[in-house]
Amino acid sequence: ELEAFYPTDVLVTGFDIIFFWVARMMMMGCWFMGDVPFRTVYIHGLVRDETGQKMSKTKGNVVDPLDLVDQYGADALRFGILASLAQGRDIKFGEARVQGYRNFVTKLWNACRFAELNGVVLDPAFDPRMARQQLNRWILGRLATTASEVTEALASYRFNDAAMGLYRFIWDGFCDWYLELAKPFFQGGDDEAAAAETRRTMGYVLANVLQLLNPLAPFVTEELHARLFGTPDGQLISDPWPELPEGLNDAEAVAEIEWLIGAISAIRAARADVNVPPAAVLDLQVEEASPLTRARLQRHRPALERLARVGTIALDAARPEGGVAQLVVDEATFVLPLGSSIDLDAERKRLAKEIEKARKDSAAAAGRLRNPGFLAKADPDVVEETRARVGELDQRAARLEKALAAL
Repeated sequence: ELEAFYPTDVLVTGFDIIFFWVARMMMMGCWFMGDVPFRTVYIHGLVRDETGQKMSKTKGNVVDPLDLVDQYGADALRFGILASLAQGRDIKFGEARVQGYRNFVTKLWNACRFAELNGVVLDPAFDPRMARQQLNRWILGRLATTASEVTEALASYRFNDAAMGLYRFIWDGFCDWYLELAKPFFQGGDDEAAAAETRRTMGYVLANVLQLLNPLAPFVTEELHARLFGTPDGQLISDPWPELPEGLNDAEAVAEIEWLIGAISAIRAARADVNVPPAAVLDLQVEEASPLTRARLQRHRPALERLARVGTIALDAARPEGGVAQLVVDEATFVLPLGSSIDLDAERKRLAKEIEKARKDSAAAAGRLRNPGFLAKADPDVVEETRARVGELDQRAARLEKALAAL
């Protein structure tokens, strides 16, 4: 048995037992076997409670993983821990973190359910390099980039980078944008070739992303892959690691779809800043737009109408009387006439009050950072969180001031 299993490859351990266990294993192996017992030692931080205290039965702050598995699922717990494994830092772990990743697993499940209901297939003959729709070329390029980053992160034991790369791709890129922008292809459009390509692209992307996610969330990925595509070659755990072809990153498609996402996001943010009701449809006036932006506005008018709640789109029209929300997208200025959508006087007062609060909270947090006693005694994570909060509050105040000036 020793000939078969000695030496091993990787030892995973916490830093607190390097001397008590790891070093002694190394010395005993060299003494009795004439060879080291492992070639690589992966040293992770300690799992602490949400306040940074070491878990202890006497303190009563121990989290039972079996209770979390029963409540949120094994994948949410596993993914939550892996996403927290920043090198050189301990893990502040609590139930809220697992709950957040349970929502991520649910989001993935719903995306696969949407694909199943819309006839998405995994076509072995599909060549992603032959995709013609810009939306499909965009998501394929993002998949290729994500696959490369995740593979590199796992090879260098940066499990949190792998987890968060997949999290961003699945939640933001695939679920929030690709599925929403792809819906018109499945709703009885005239371009059946585009719909067929989108089904095959979606199947290709899902099959690969489930395989990339499998080491981090094995149970849900095996279940979803079996439901959507079957398992003709066995389980995902025994399948080869994805190798995507070269040439999937299309700069033109990336620029086009990222412009659309940026425009929709900016309009949504401007509406939210001045409390426009979600159901309200606002007209859009565009000033100083380049020929490329004018063409994009025309091409993506249906998406802007559906996802940004935009009505008519006018180019270089005279500014309306009354309040407007104003934003900049690349070189163009977008103007949303607010009309009777909101009470302008009440909105000005609300914005002024929120700006004052953001500036006050930012000044208080900045004051703590200037206090030598706080910097000396506070946990480094708390100091870093305080710095981040100052930045977030300043950004929020600046954004609200811009919205107030537009009114």
